[in-house]
Amino acid sequence: EISEMSERSKQNVAHGLAWSYYVGYLKIVLPRLKESMEKFSRANPKVLAHRETWKLHILVPLSCDICDDLEKADSNIQYLMDLPETTLTRAGTKRRVYKHSLYVIRDKDKHLPLAPLQLRTCVVEFATPLQSLYAMSQDEAAAFSREDRVEQAKLFYRTLEEILQGAKECAGTYRLIVYEGSGDAEAHFLSQEILRHLQQQCQEEYAVCPSSPCSTDLSLQISGSDLPQPLRSNCP
Repeated sequence: EISEMSERSKQNVAHGLAWSYYVGYLKIVLPRLKESMEKFSRANPKVLAHRETWKLHILVPLSCDICDDLEKADSNIQYLMDLPETTLTRAGTKRRVYKHSLYVIRDKDKHLPLAPLQLRTCVVEFATPLQSLYAMSQDEAAAFSREDRVEQAKLFYRTLEEILQGAKECAGTYRLIVYEGSGDAEAHFLSQEILRHLQQQCQEEYAVCPSSPCSTDLSLQISGSDLPQPLRSNCP
């Protein structure tokens, strides 16, 4: 009965997507990310000089509106090159390839001098399960409204953050960038949001602790900006 109630209220959609994203992807790539960036840095020492940003920056738009080409989403985000690939045999597929792309993030104010390249270079990608939430809200058969989509996107973020906080092997390898994306946002909103996170990592001295009840990102409160709250009740 509880399972049927959860299915009718769609409470299990985001929870399942978050766990699938972690088990099927993040748990595989995040522990190997630093090694991949080390190899890249040895070959390109001037590109990734700041280790504070040696993370996978995961974009989480609560609108679930994802553009496959980041350069089209924001012209101030420019593809640079790919990191060394990770090749594994998974679920019957021989030599399955996992790879990440490096981007240069430019400031919208062209009159200001650009910071060194390494301060604005990062590995960034969207949280792909949000595409499923968006597709469900566009398919009548799913009976999934826009309101359902937004609430599930918030739950996806909170669940994923909770999972990653407890994954010791992933500590210090990721940065979740959650925002209320919309088609009405300014043209360079996304690049500015990424830059803000990059600057925070370079300026602030903090350690990612998986046992901590809340990370820096989880100071977000629904009451203030309609962004997701932490799952744990003991957060301030």
